[in-house]
Amino acid sequence: MEPISGAYNPKDTEARVYKQWEESGYFNPDKLAGLAGTKPDSDTQKKYVVYMPLPNITGTLHIGHVLDNTAPDILIRHYRMKGFRTLWLPGTDHAGIATQYVVEKQLKKENTSRFELGREKFTQRVWEWKKEYGGIIYEQLKKLGISCDWSRTRFTMDEAYSKDVLGAFVRYYKKGLLYRGYRTVSWCPRCETSLSDLELEYKEETTTLYYITYGPFTLATTRPETKFGDTGLAVNPRDKRYEKYVGKEIEIESLSTEGALDAPSKKKNKISVVADEAVDVEFGTGVVKVTPAHDLTDFEIGSRHNLPLVQVIDERGRMNELAGKYAGMKTSDARAKIVEDLKATGLLQKEELYVHNVSVCYRCAHAIEPIPSKQWFLKMEPLAKTALDAVKSGSVKINPENFEKPYTAWLENIRDWTVSRQIWWGHRLPVYFCKNKQEEVSKSEVLISKQAQNSNNKIQNADNFVVSIEKPKECPFCKNCEMEQSPDVLDTWFSSALWPFAGLSEKDRKNYYPGDLVANARDILNLWDTRMIFSGIEFMGAVPFKNILVHGTVLTKDGKRMSKSLGTGIDPLKYINEYGADATRFGVIWQASGQDIRWDESAVAAGRKFLNKIWNAGRFVSQKIGDFPVSAAREPEARTEADKKIMDSLMRAKTSSARGIESFEFSKVLHELYDFFWHDFCDSYIESAKLQTESNSTAKFTVSVLSFVFLESLKLLHPFVPFVTEEIYQRLSITDKKEFLMVENIQENS
Repeated sequence: MEPISGAYNPKDTEARVYKQWEESGYFNPDKLAGLAGTKPDSDTQKKYVVYMPLPNITGTLHIGHVLDNTAPDILIRHYRMKGFRTLWLPGTDHAGIATQYVVEKQLKKENTSRFELGREKFTQRVWEWKKEYGGIIYEQLKKLGISCDWSRTRFTMDEAYSKDVLGAFVRYYKKGLLYRGYRTVSWCPRCETSLSDLELEYKEETTTLYYITYGPFTLATTRPETKFGDTGLAVNPRDKRYEKYVGKEIEIESLSTEGALDAPSKKKNKISVVADEAVDVEFGTGVVKVTPAHDLTDFEIGSRHNLPLVQVIDERGRMNELAGKYAGMKTSDARAKIVEDLKATGLLQKEELYVHNVSVCYRCAHAIEPIPSKQWFLKMEPLAKTALDAVKSGSVKINPENFEKPYTAWLENIRDWTVSRQIWWGHRLPVYFCKNKQEEVSKSEVLISKQAQNSNNKIQNADNFVVSIEKPKECPFCKNCEMEQSPDVLDTWFSSALWPFAGLSEKDRKNYYPGDLVANARDILNLWDTRMIFSGIEFMGAVPFKNILVHGTVLTKDGKRMSKSLGTGIDPLKYINEYGADATRFGVIWQASGQDIRWDESAVAAGRKFLNKIWNAGRFVSQKIGDFPVSAAREPEARTEADKKIMDSLMRAKTSSARGIESFEFSKVLHELYDFFWHDFCDSYIESAKLQTESNSTAKFTVSVLSFVFLESLKLLHPFVPFVTEEIYQRLSITDKKEFLMVENIQENS
């Protein structure tokens, strides 16, 4: 056994120690069951199960991942040392849009495209990319010391996982919760796919508010290019200024779509005026144009008032044939030209600057274009209720509690979830169409009634498709064609919502479902956590976990959001290479005392100093143990006042540490352990021990206390800084040791 000497060097330690941990098999709860003398399927041993927030296969480690994973690792290591059978389930997400985007960029460099390859070859190309790059983040997480059971790693496109995903789709459909409808959706013209509300990001933009004449009204809009799709005007029902117009049709001036401009008096259209609570009295003049085809709120207004749906912008973000002479223009170009023409006809009253949030695609950052599209929707009202009840009843606890408010607000105001995506990488919908009986939908004008909106009977009962995991051997409609599978794939979040059970084998579901915890940043509370809850209840009959731990965002030192594109991103591998994984973990947790972290590298440097303090204390203790070999398994007798004082301090640290970790106060615990170890143990007791050990009458007892307190300190510190504590533990000449510190027992205070 090597003595503890010299300075601590993480580069000589961390990779070697992690390999020993992996080879030991103790990341696997089945091996832990054997260590405790129980069987893997026994219920006699307590369990603690954590589900990893699935990183994308396109991902590499960033500072947010360090926080995402260090906090659960602290819990897993803590409960493992308490004798629990612990499972931290790792996996990766196929990340449909993100991965397709990455591979398409690669193809572009090769002067080709997915369309030239075709669907089958393109999908093969993505699998090749995944094989080469998809596991990078696993190796990076190992560098951080994450103690997942890698033998259970799952990928959301694995065969068994995919079977669960398709089965969920079929079950939802059979229950009447899935329907196919023609509705206005958020559309990314670059990715050419629909997106759900939660897949949108928002950026503040200063644009122009245009005040345009509409018959007797002047109204304000930021999007004059959608004028050709206007099918109504709306006012607030409490706005007395316009009550005489409500329920009537008025004539409005029009721009020509033929070529030459018309004077306002030459061409007029009739349009209905409706009263709706969605109208903000304070916006513009209090009158808004309703374009159901190109605005989600307008679509809801149109649905409530039976307004026609007229699409004038296509899937590429260009004006279509209904825009006449503006057809083929990008919306931004059409806007500029239409504004010129409005000015020329005298319909533009004024312009003013306007600051608002613009929605963009969460993957490619392209501006979103709401358009009508036939998509698959999941009815959210009953599912939202189950997720709400789970938190209200206490079955699931959100930590900190203040995040219950956004959780509840989203579920109480939820829209049906658009689950279909128009891309090629992902779980292809288990929907098969009759080639000889195709549906026809007029995109130029569709009347939306409340009946069609709510029941979707016409679409759902249309005799042209079958929902089935297996392809039908015979078309039940024409009896003559080979049915064609839908080209659409499922939203990535649909599959990841099943992670707590689809990520487990059938056997493991009996042993490890439900779990205990999922920990992630607040931006996926509703994207992921909420959906896992109602999915778990729907398909497993129980909530998937007891606790959601929502941590803050790591910001730059001056409070800005980190971004690689802006040059404000932080690569944690830089710190791991320079300071070591323990110091990096220390630096992140040390600063994580509030919701958001303003990153300060000095905390990592402080972590390195602390590691050296632990190492140097280990050198001193190992020397003394060499003189007086002792067992640290039993609590020693405290004879001197210094002995009694450090033992009391240790007992307080143990109680506070366990309570703090189990209530997710990791930063607080780390600060307390730092003070205890540095000041109470090193500065005070070790200095006292140097004097006491010179006296033969107390030497043996002092070394017993010294070694006991040091070993207990290593146990307390191990979840936070696992590498240095394991390395010191392996070198200590103490009897009654376990094979590894990570499976040592944390003694409970009596």
